[in-house]
Amino acid sequence: MPEISIVFAAVAVLLLVGAFSNKLSSRFNVPILLIFLLVGMFVGQEHVPDDLEFSRISVAGTVAMCFILFSGGLDTSFARIKPVLIPGGALATAGVILTSLVFALFARLAFAGNVPFAECLLLGAMISSTDAAAVFAILSGKKVGLKGRLRPLLEFESGSNDPMAYFLTIFMIDVVLGKGELSLFSAVLLVYRMGAGVLTGILAGMFGKLLYKTRLEYEGLYFVFAIAVVLLSYGLAEGIGANGMMSCYVCGITMNHLSFNYQKGITRFCDGVSWLMQVILFTTLGIFVDVGSLPEIAGWGILLAFILLFIARPAAVFLTLPGRAFSVREKLLIAWVGLRGAAPIVLATFPLARGVEGSRLYFNMIFFMVLVSMVVQGTTIMPLAKLLKLDKPFTGHERMPLELESTPESRGHEMREFTVAPDADCAGRTIAELALPAGVLITLIRRRDELIQPNGSTVLQAGDGLLIMAAPSQLKELRERYFPSEE
Repeated sequence: MPEISIVFAAVAVLLLVGAFSNKLSSRFNVPILLIFLLVGMFVGQEHVPDDLEFSRISVAGTVAMCFILFSGGLDTSFARIKPVLIPGGALATAGVILTSLVFALFARLAFAGNVPFAECLLLGAMISSTDAAAVFAILSGKKVGLKGRLRPLLEFESGSNDPMAYFLTIFMIDVVLGKGELSLFSAVLLVYRMGAGVLTGILAGMFGKLLYKTRLEYEGLYFVFAIAVVLLSYGLAEGIGANGMMSCYVCGITMNHLSFNYQKGITRFCDGVSWLMQVILFTTLGIFVDVGSLPEIAGWGILLAFILLFIARPAAVFLTLPGRAFSVREKLLIAWVGLRGAAPIVLATFPLARGVEGSRLYFNMIFFMVLVSMVVQGTTIMPLAKLLKLDKPFTGHERMPLELESTPESRGHEMREFTVAPDADCAGRTIAELALPAGVLITLIRRRDELIQPNGSTVLQAGDGLLIMAAPSQLKELRERYFPSEE
């Protein structure tokens, strides 16, 4: 059997196992992405990557993060995050900086001053962002929810703090390499990169909405539009020196807020692409880690994870959210829902790609801290929420959306859209006058840019699009009688 066939089959099995392992993940409160990470470690345990491979994975990781952030933004309602925009934005910016700073201070103490403070800050920058996908996979998987504004706050913070961590990491790499320094200019540059990233994302989102007004012959090309919008959003932002990741996230939020044609299908498509990117990313990162060196840094990894989980993250949350807007119990839970995931590991490949001395050791430390965060925090988030009395019954639906579900009652019916031609026999007649056979239902009428819920007295006009549900034989009969021009 050709080697490429074995690779394809192995990838297929890996994806299927990962998809079905979602049940196991939700049962034991373990993030599903941890499974892919461990699989990657098992597959690549004999493989020690070189610097070129790390350079490639840093590029691939950046692309993956763009699609993950865009999908997160596309699935985020602006109306939902509006009440938590200020505290969420503070956590995503000042919270990331404070996490990096507090972590660096205690890490330097832990290293007994043997590691330069700039490198400790670099380590803190790489581990400072949280992972939205891992957190909410657990929350939705256990069929529970969080009270008040907690969920939208954590959702917004997790989706928008990666760009800040990305900027800090790139900046600190330059500082460590002697190509940058902390100054007023760097602060202004930070504001510019983030602000310009937001503006570019808004403009890209508006352009994306315009794209979906275009009528294409092949519906599959609309999914190509989504990919193009993501790449364009990142490319334009980075081209003007802005933050491309922030641009991708804001672009998704903008398109969600503006609404556009084919939105539901594109959102689901992007969600699938996001999951695929995360699966590939975590598995690849697992393959690239030097498993043999993990026992050597286990002690340091556990100590640094303790600093992150119990000191840096809580300090950042309590300093960023002062006052009584959130109770102490809420702040404690927010501090604990700081699950680390793909972003820190991807960021840890950047120093390797730039040739920073000691970066392999730092990559392994970051990897170990992510493992500890996933296992320790991932398995205790909901028990802690219950202990703090901040949980509530899950209000989601067990059943899949109607358009995706097939039941014994629905298998004999199909839905199809027909267009009323000017010379069609049904043009100018009411639905009641058509005397449609039993079982045939006109569910929706599209008249220019308007959607009409039909009834018996609705008069059909030339150019109307009729969404009809009926048995296949009935649809054939309708086409022959009323819509002969339809292929």
